[in-house]
Amino acid sequence: MTVAMTARGVQARERIIDAATVELAQSGRFEVAAVARRAGVSVGLPYRYFGTRTGLLVAVIDAFYQRFSDSIALRTYEAPTWAERERQRITDWVHFLYREAAAPAILSGLGEGELATARGRWLQEMSKIGARNMAQGQRDGEIPAGRDPEYLAAATIGGTNAVVAVCLTRDPRPPASDVIEQLWSFVAGAVGLNSSSEGNVHAPQRIS
Repeated sequence: MTVAMTARGVQARERIIDAATVELAQSGRFEVAAVARRAGVSVGLPYRYFGTRTGLLVAVIDAFYQRFSDSIALRTYEAPTWAERERQRITDWVHFLYREAAAPAILSGLGEGELATARGRWLQEMSKIGARNMAQGQRDGEIPAGRDPEYLAAATIGGTNAVVAVCLTRDPRPPASDVIEQLWSFVAGAVGLNSSSEGNVHAPQRIS
């Protein structure tokens, strides 16, 4: 259902998504009534904007992956080599997932049907973006030309999310710096990064 919204309506919708994200982060699930209370709106308003509880969950997933896309996947890095740029992307990727309180629940899948479709749609989009990055590494001569860039992107995205999902369930969580080092070793090996490129990559300085 499409609802025409005023600026006030847009703010209310975003407030509901934010409240649902907090509820999801705290419990791994949520009830619409609890979300409405947290957002300070009537119980019926989430249904007006999102139709169902599942529709609200899909909106939470969409908002999460949109933040990831804007800050990580679509970000342009200025380092001179592909390896240095992607090493920085992995660094930012891990810190993003560690910072997002709802990441453990979202990375776990949240269920089937519409939720799986929403998550799959975003992962497919991320794979397309990742494939373009891999192709650039091939043009730069840092990744073997004979490897399929879409396969490489899918392996990198799936592997990175799976590893961080495990880390997010551990208590205590392993230091992000350790996760980044191991993930970069995995990525470099998976894409077949040539030794000269790998040797020139230093741990990037991250500015908070």
